[in-house]
Amino acid sequence: MRIADQTLATVADTAPFPAHAGYELSIIIPTLNERENLRALSQRLECALRGIAWQAIIVDDDSGDGTASAAKALAVLDARFSCLRRIGRRGLAGAVIEGVMASAAPFIAVLDADLQHDESLLSVMLESVRNGQADVAVASRFVRREDSAVGLSPLRRLGSLAANGLARRILGQSLSDPMSGFFVTRRSVFDETASRLSPQGFKILFDLLATRRGQLSVREFPYAFRPRVAGSSKLDHRVTAEFLGLALAKTTRDLLSPRAAVFLAVGASGLVVHLAVLRLLLGLTGNLDLGLHFPAAQTLAGLTAMTSNFLINNSLTYRDRRLRGLDLAKGYVRFCVFCGLGLVANVAVATMMTEHGATWWMAGVGGAVIGAAWNYLTTSIAVW
Repeated sequence: MRIADQTLATVADTAPFPAHAGYELSIIIPTLNERENLRALSQRLECALRGIAWQAIIVDDDSGDGTASAAKALAVLDARFSCLRRIGRRGLAGAVIEGVMASAAPFIAVLDADLQHDESLLSVMLESVRNGQADVAVASRFVRREDSAVGLSPLRRLGSLAANGLARRILGQSLSDPMSGFFVTRRSVFDETASRLSPQGFKILFDLLATRRGQLSVREFPYAFRPRVAGSSKLDHRVTAEFLGLALAKTTRDLLSPRAAVFLAVGASGLVVHLAVLRLLLGLTGNLDLGLHFPAAQTLAGLTAMTSNFLINNSLTYRDRRLRGLDLAKGYVRFCVFCGLGLVANVAVATMMTEHGATWWMAGVGGAVIGAAWNYLTTSIAVW
C-alpha cells in the first residue's frame, strides 16, 4: 500500500492535466481581518492565472471583521474559492499548514490577502517549480539593488533586513529574502515536512527551509512589495519574539521547540527581575543590616518574578491561547497555586546555598533555576 501511495503521488506531481482534472495549483491565503481586500484579490488572481487550473483556500483565524463570511460569500459565486475558519487557534504558520493539508493539488502557493504581494508572478514561479528548476520559488523584496520594498515602513524594512541576515546565517544559504511570505513549492515538499514545522509564528518559509536544511533548491524572483490598501499590519513585538524563538529552535536543530525557546527567554528576564528585587530588599546599596533577612527577601523576589513571567508569557509565549478578563485572573491564581511548590523549592535551595557559604546572587540563581523548571512544566499543562 505504501509503494502504491508513493507511485500515485509521483504521478500526481508529474502527469499532464487533462480537461477533467482537478486543480493544479492551490493558493493558501491566511487571513486575519482582511475582509475589505478579498474582492480585489479574487479579481487579481483571475487576471494573473488565466490558463491555469487553480483554487484559493482562505484560512481565516476567526476574524472579527467577518472575513470568513465574506470568503464564503465569494465561494458561492466562484467554486475555486473555499474557506477554512479556525476557532481558538491563531498564527499564520499554522493557518498555512492546515490549508496545505486540505489541498490535493500537486503545487502550492502561499500568498497574503493584503494585496502587497505581486500575484502576477505566480505563473512564472509555478513554471519554475513545475519544470524542476527549483524546489521552492520565492518572491523576494530584496533581490534587486534598488529598493523594491516600497510597502515597508523604514522601521519594518530595517527589521526585515536584520531578520533576513539572521535567517541566512542559520540556513547557510545566500538568499536575499528567506523571510518572504510569498512562495510556490510542490505539495509533496510540505507533506514530507509538515510534522516537523511549527504552527506558531509567521515565518513558514524560513521554518520550511531550516527544517529541510540544504535539501531544497531555491530560485528567487524580484518584485516590488506594494503598500497596503486596506486593513492593518499584523506584525508587532510578539511576532518578533516568535521569530526569535523559531530561530533559536532551528539553531538547536529542534532540540527546543519555538515555544520552549521563548519561555526560556522570558525566564531569563524573570531572573533579572528576581535578582534586582532581591538586591533591593537586601539593601545592598546601603547597610546590609537594614535589609530583610534572606528567606523573606528571596520569597518576595520570587513572587515578583513569577508575576512578571506570567504576564509576559501570557502576552508572548502563549499569545495564541492568551487569557483575558476574568480568565486572566483565574489563570494567574492557577499559576500561583501550581508554582507554589516551585517557589518553596526555590527558597529552600537558595537558603541552603547561603548556609553553605554561597554569595547572595549565586543562591538567588540556584533557587530561581529550580523554580523556573517547575514553572515551565506546570504552566504548559495546567494554565494555558
